[in-house]
Amino acid sequence: MSSRGIPALYGEGGLARYLAEIRKFPLLEPEEEYMLAKRWREHEDPEAARKLVTSHLRLVAKIAMGYRGYGLPLAEVVAEGNVGLMQAVKRFEPDKGFRLATYAMWWIRAAIQEYILRSWSLVKMGTTAAQKKLFFNLRKAKSKINAIEEGDLTPEHTKEIARQLAVSEEEVTNMNRRLTAPDSSLNAPLRSDSESEWQDWLADDTLDQESRLAEREELGERHELLAHALGELSERERAIIEARRLQDEPVTLEDLSQRYGISRERVRQIEVRAFEKLQAAMKKALSEKRSGTIQATQAAQ
Repeated sequence: MSSRGIPALYGEGGLARYLAEIRKFPLLEPEEEYMLAKRWREHEDPEAARKLVTSHLRLVAKIAMGYRGYGLPLAEVVAEGNVGLMQAVKRFEPDKGFRLATYAMWWIRAAIQEYILRSWSLVKMGTTAAQKKLFFNLRKAKSKINAIEEGDLTPEHTKEIARQLAVSEEEVTNMNRRLTAPDSSLNAPLRSDSESEWQDWLADDTLDQESRLAEREELGERHELLAHALGELSERERAIIEARRLQDEPVTLEDLSQRYGISRERVRQIEVRAFEKLQAAMKKALSEKRSGTIQATQAAQ
């Protein structure tokens, strides 16, 4: 799938022009989106793929704006998000019953976050889900409690953020220092009387190409399983589970109870039931996928 026809964003100064350009692409009605997705999936029609991508460029820009606080060029963040969008369009299955935007936002965020983590790789960030969550939510958590942007956090702020993000206080302190530390040149000498530079002591811990490909394929598989499972839920169940479990900032039970005109307890019950159905659907899909792989392997032998 080509990126031809997608407007280019050149630096922060071109942001307004880029946003004006992508607004020219019309949003798609559900039926039109379905037909274009079918054309792409069944016939690999490049024009259908182009329309699906360009109609969702505003979604990429909106998500990318949420990652402006990491000191990286916005043009590159948007470009990575567009790559994620194209991957989503390539894998999208319209017959599952959900809109492309619901499916694509996971690919867009994953592509952007992977780029950010690669760009920050000189500082060991860790690979656990909790550490990644801390990395991407620390600034937001500090802003909510009016913590200082630079320097060490107060013990009270450290404790509160650790509680909110379910990590240790030590992890909060260490991550905050990494994110607020001034940049240092890798070409700087270790000592004033030494010719050795900092970069001479950096080990290359990056994964090889095969490992990165395997990780990306595994991530894609998880996204496909989740998208398939979401298609098994009713419209209200899907909306509630997305609002409560699949957003960086979960919607409160009170807000959802007012939206649907039901009690908070009823919203909670729907959320629990939907989550159980989601887990069961994902396990079933994974089991079927593995069974099909085993059968295919046996047939090949």
